[in-house]
Amino acid sequence: MATSTPVRHAWRALIGLLAIIAVLFGINALGVYVFKASSWTPELALDLQGGTQIILEAQTTDGANPTQDQMNQAVTIIRQRVDASGVGEADVTTEGGKNIVVQIPGEADNETRQRIEASAQLQLRPVLYAGAPANTFVGQDGAQTPYPTPDPSLAATPTAAPTNASDPSWITPALQAEFLAYDCGDPANNPAGEPTDEPLITCDVDGTVKYILGPVELDGSSISDATYGLQQNNGVWAVNLVFDSKGTETFGKISQRLYGAQSPLDQFAFVLDGNVLSAPAMQGQILDGKPSITGNFTQQSAKTLADQLKYGALPLSFKVVSSDTISATLGSQQLAIGLIAGLIGLALVAIYSLIVYRALGFVIIASLIVMGILTYITICILAWRMGFRLSLAGVAGLIVSIGFTADSFIVYFERIRDELRDGKSITGAVEDGWGRAKRTIYISKSINILAAVVLYILADATVKGFAFTLGLTTVIDVLIFIMFTHPVMQLLARTRFFGSGHPLSGMDPEALGAVYRGRAQFRTPVAAANTPAARRSARSRGEAERRQTIAERKQAELAASEGTKTSTAVKEKPGTTGKEGDD
Repeated sequence: MATSTPVRHAWRALIGLLAIIAVLFGINALGVYVFKASSWTPELALDLQGGTQIILEAQTTDGANPTQDQMNQAVTIIRQRVDASGVGEADVTTEGGKNIVVQIPGEADNETRQRIEASAQLQLRPVLYAGAPANTFVGQDGAQTPYPTPDPSLAATPTAAPTNASDPSWITPALQAEFLAYDCGDPANNPAGEPTDEPLITCDVDGTVKYILGPVELDGSSISDATYGLQQNNGVWAVNLVFDSKGTETFGKISQRLYGAQSPLDQFAFVLDGNVLSAPAMQGQILDGKPSITGNFTQQSAKTLADQLKYGALPLSFKVVSSDTISATLGSQQLAIGLIAGLIGLALVAIYSLIVYRALGFVIIASLIVMGILTYITICILAWRMGFRLSLAGVAGLIVSIGFTADSFIVYFERIRDELRDGKSITGAVEDGWGRAKRTIYISKSINILAAVVLYILADATVKGFAFTLGLTTVIDVLIFIMFTHPVMQLLARTRFFGSGHPLSGMDPEALGAVYRGRAQFRTPVAAANTPAARRSARSRGEAERRQTIAERKQAELAASEGTKTSTAVKEKPGTTGKEGDD
């Protein structure tokens, strides 16, 4: 009964591994055929497949170059925006003192472009007036007639000084005429960069509502965090904001002023790149700095707004200088070279395994094949769920992992061979060898994972792909050892070929020098001294003796000397007896 326990354990582990592989393939199949978002091939990074390049130019009020601190802060926020869209291996750098270059693998979708190009500073303004986006009226002839350009003679200064940012006194005759003639669809109307202490005419991002907004009362730097989720009381999607201490105080005063006001004076607009992202009505006095924005949100639109509010606090405004498709910096040739290097590494490991470990080498090859399947499908799923893209550095991490995996096999198989040299049975050697080898393997893999994590956190973005794939394959390597390599060895040890120690199995006790039969006990060679078998036995015995500890060697010598004395005494006793008989 005890003999069958490792067998049952081995079959359970192999079935569990097969179930894991099936689940992973099922998950990716859902992404491919149901959600239409995944693929059966890994996504490649910018250096291997090219992508989209967007150049942004910083805009300052006096035309001077921005400071380096401002540019660094802008780069950090734009990178966060790109990461929030799920794009992996993106490159965001400064160029020429006032430009930011954003490079994205593959073709950037419209949502990602909007995240990047909507790069002006986030502003919070009160709503003074809201209306239809039309800029025409029905004339006397019954036809639609555009509103005329505002007459320069119209008063542009409020007759009464506004008391706050929501005061309708901001709306002058000139501003009213400009509002009527404003065309939301005209690209020449760019509200970005308008003065923050004056009213603003603009539209929402969809061009469905036209607004007159009061001066800026808060900007995006006051927002500490922005998240999205379902409200528990009504089950609708909402965007939840958290202001800093100064923003909490200011927003509390604004909420007290707007709450209960007549629409649209009770609305507060979030403006990014000059366009209104959202203009919710104030539904209470919010003094804790944690307001929620509700509306006709879907999960995706709530997420997009939360990301825009969270990552919208740029210290500068930018304009898009160019947006182009770029070719791969390394391209398919370098990818092919990397893959060839990996295949060469695999071939060398396979050849070495077959030469040194004979039939056991096929266990190593099978384990590497299973590891490759798991790694491949995992990378495909990560590309779908996390936006991971395989760069040339990531390919290098996969190649290096082959060597690390081979080291683990060597540790395991050499432990088994040590147990065989100690005179244990093959099944016992497999179990005891695993018990001794797994501690070494766990420690080694833990160090590899720790190194990968530290490298991923501290290294440059170009090296992160190497660290990620190295850590991923290390985890998969441990899984393969537990659920495939050791269970397969447990089953093979009970077959006739491996269990009998066939010379081609790689576990032949005689070839390994398994002459040690306990402390100070060695098997007596039976072959003649000049035969090849005798020479092999002598070499094996010499190897076993070299593997003895000093204490074991001394004890063997002592036992040998005692055996010699006993033999001498036995030989002398018959001679003495004969002498006594003669006397």
